[in-house]
Amino acid sequence: MNRLILLALASFTTLLAAAGDGDYAVFKIAPALLKSANAVIRQQDSRLEINSSKNAVYKDHYVITILNENGDDLADFEEYYTKMRSISSVEGYLYDMMGKQLKKMKFKDLEDLSGVSGSNLIDDYRVKHHNFYYKVYPYTIEYTVEIELKSTLFFPMWSPQEKENLSVEHSTMSIVCPEDYKFRYKAYHYSGDPVITKEKGNNVSTWETTNMTAIIREPYAPLWHELSTVVIFGPTDFQVDDYKGNMASWQDFGKFVYSLKKDRDQLPDQIKKAVHDLSDGLDTKEKIVRLYQYLQKNTRYISIQLGIGGWQPFDATYVATKAYGDCKALTNYMYSLLKEAGIPSIYTLIRAGSNSGYITDDFPSQQFNHVILCVPQPKDSIWLECTSQTLPAGYLSDFTCNRYALLVDESGGKLVRTPRYGIKENLENRNVKAVLQDNGTLNVNVITNYGGLQQDELHQLINNVSKDKVKEYLHEQLDFATYDISKFDYKENRTALPSIDESLDITVSNYANITGKRLFIVPNVMTRTHQKFSVDSTRKFDVVFNFEYQDVDTVEIELPKGYEAETIPKDVSVKSRFGLYSCSVKLTGNKLYYYRNIERFSGRFPANSYEDLRQFYEAIYKADRNRVVLVKNEQLKAF
Repeated sequence: MNRLILLALASFTTLLAAAGDGDYAVFKIAPALLKSANAVIRQQDSRLEINSSKNAVYKDHYVITILNENGDDLADFEEYYTKMRSISSVEGYLYDMMGKQLKKMKFKDLEDLSGVSGSNLIDDYRVKHHNFYYKVYPYTIEYTVEIELKSTLFFPMWSPQEKENLSVEHSTMSIVCPEDYKFRYKAYHYSGDPVITKEKGNNVSTWETTNMTAIIREPYAPLWHELSTVVIFGPTDFQVDDYKGNMASWQDFGKFVYSLKKDRDQLPDQIKKAVHDLSDGLDTKEKIVRLYQYLQKNTRYISIQLGIGGWQPFDATYVATKAYGDCKALTNYMYSLLKEAGIPSIYTLIRAGSNSGYITDDFPSQQFNHVILCVPQPKDSIWLECTSQTLPAGYLSDFTCNRYALLVDESGGKLVRTPRYGIKENLENRNVKAVLQDNGTLNVNVITNYGGLQQDELHQLINNVSKDKVKEYLHEQLDFATYDISKFDYKENRTALPSIDESLDITVSNYANITGKRLFIVPNVMTRTHQKFSVDSTRKFDVVFNFEYQDVDTVEIELPKGYEAETIPKDVSVKSRFGLYSCSVKLTGNKLYYYRNIERFSGRFPANSYEDLRQFYEAIYKADRNRVVLVKNEQLKAF
């Protein structure tokens, strides 16, 4: 090695030393951890100290190097606080790429923001926020926070690699508790048991991981806990305010929830009278529907999360007087209305949200965020979403369907599944009648019936926004270059399996291409898939489809007179483990007839089937865009 190189290395080492202690210098990150990463967790140490069934302290110290702008969201410090969760202290530091400290923040530097999301919310939820707003990449942030918990209902989980394109140098999670206190845990992608040590008479259980390379999340991959290390925790004995509970089983947890709502079902006399005026003389199902409609007409949803109110419903008299309530209060109120009518029902906890309904069914713990009502019937239960003023009785929508729910009564909790809507229910049936003008303009009348989960988005739209906004939505959805919507109309069929009839009149300019004596037209007017999958020979994870559906299109296009077929696409039929697809075209006189059917299955499919999925959608994409070529019959023209 020559003298100049040695001098250069010496100068570089001197520069690093001058920059500070350099513990978080970026050059110290192993190259493997930089691959596909937007950020690297250099160190994270989380610690939950359980002092009693009512009190705990959570401490979190973390250092993250942000490599590029896609990692900037991880530089935000944000912690919420309520009456049951207070932030004791926060410190933060900013470092440059060499690990030199640039800035320091203290508790007084934090922004204090309302955590209320929306105008119709009564909440003690607030947020402490901070960001150094540094954009010279790479840079490193460090935060240490201590939080006092006045309830042990919720235990934090440990997910050292919380998202894709994030790598981890070192991460630990510790649970500190008295020797006689029992907590529970369930680990995913973690081999072995925690290390248990002693500290001032307490047991300390510690989980640790190092050198986790970044994950690229593949399309339709399984849930995150199946891809990376996650450990979830839960108490046995716990307490919220003066209410004590046990979470060793779902039944025990249900007993706690029931204790919060017990004896809160008394109705004012005028409401009792209204119940009987509405329902007496009707059969049971009609009573349920009538009283549910009464609830929808006379109350509105306002989320109320104040202290124990985040878990305990306001009593039925409160809702009757105020005419509003959160999911707990409205569900309890509906329970009370049905009780007055002699119909038993069950208060039910559920994890709500589109595509977010998973809970770990074999690990009793607080995994719920919503409450609905179950009304048992001889053949099947009727489920009621009591926060909606528009859903029909018995329909749950993708917000709460097809997932575990915890039925709660005086005997405790019982885990069940909510209704699942399958391919027969999620049917979209579209009928298109169109007339093609000589200049290529297509006048289209479309009648579409959306069923089951296929109508959910449209239901929300037409019940919550103006007609102008609906028209904007249609313009975003329709796949035409230049067009005008002259008429649109909707009719809802509000049954236990709802559907929506949509009627559209559309004028599409230059739909067909006319070149010389030839006319080119795509017979699939309305329903073309845009789904395409890239080639991936290294697929790691299974393919998961949770939603299954069927779309049927019947199209009739009246053509200008004098054309005959030059090229008609052949019938297409594709069968796959992921679904079925077929389409056909025929020309009869001056009318073009097109039929398309697709059935997309739900399920879990092995990673090695990904190429089949890609080919399935490749075939559909191509078939959906097949063109008919017609040629002007010159003899007819001369005639």
